[in-house]
Amino acid sequence: MKLTPFAVAAALSVLMPALAPGLTATAQTAPAATDWRTIAPENLLVIDTSKGRILVELDPLVAPNHVVRVRTLADQGFYDGLTFHRVLTGFMAQTGDPLGTGAGGSELPNVPAEFTFRRGRDAGFAPVEGGGTGLVGFIHSIPVVTQPDAQMMVTADFKTPATGLFCSGVLGMARAGSPDSANSQFFLMMGRNDTLNGNYTIFGRVVSGLDVVSRLKSGPEAEDGKVGANPDTMTRVRTASTLPDAERPSVRVLDPRSAAFQAHVAETRAAKGTAFSVCDVQPVTEVVAP
Repeated sequence: MKLTPFAVAAALSVLMPALAPGLTATAQTAPAATDWRTIAPENLLVIDTSKGRILVELDPLVAPNHVVRVRTLADQGFYDGLTFHRVLTGFMAQTGDPLGTGAGGSELPNVPAEFTFRRGRDAGFAPVEGGGTGLVGFIHSIPVVTQPDAQMMVTADFKTPATGLFCSGVLGMARAGSPDSANSQFFLMMGRNDTLNGNYTIFGRVVSGLDVVSRLKSGPEAEDGKVGANPDTMTRVRTASTLPDAERPSVRVLDPRSAAFQAHVAETRAAKGTAFSVCDVQPVTEVVAP
């Protein structure tokens, strides 16, 4: 059984983000101290690879069961030494298979799909595009499409549905044909791919090291990205909470509701013009390395 994150191969169009994660020099609004939030160490996945370090914010609000699964496997050392066995330039890099073929997984049971989630007013949603019954924006670092807050008034739990969007840097869970077949394999997006939205589980986003992802050894499109000899590897994967103090990075992320982040969005929108989308906006982050 081959695990793949999509049914249609690399011929699908992708859109790389226009700006690097961070405020540009022309930003008019300086962040206040209260505009930043520090990622909890248990939600900061530290992926050390043969090409460098990738830091990912895991988001339990978006996909709690998938976050628990990847945390568990990472802190057991399951991912150490595993390869990026399937990499398509401009699309995604897949890993997490102990067999290195796309057919393997852990001994733990499969994880049911979490393609959508429900958000309340306290989720911190910041709209970027749209209106009416569909809004596009951010919850934490995750790009999402959701309904307006007004829809919460007609639901029993005072929440509304939301779906993560597969933009560059998003972390998705690979699966087989069944929606509930995710286990250990995941993939890191290098571009936008709308065909995955609502069909695969999103559970995090790269907050540092997207350039590392883009440098991973790729495979040919004719072989669906299968990497041949000498694939890149994950040398160590842990949540920051389990690392010794001397090795533990800290990351803070600019709140998407802040004026400084909205200025970042406005600059990106001006640069892209009518082609602008939420996928053009990367999280604004600061990394403190030990």
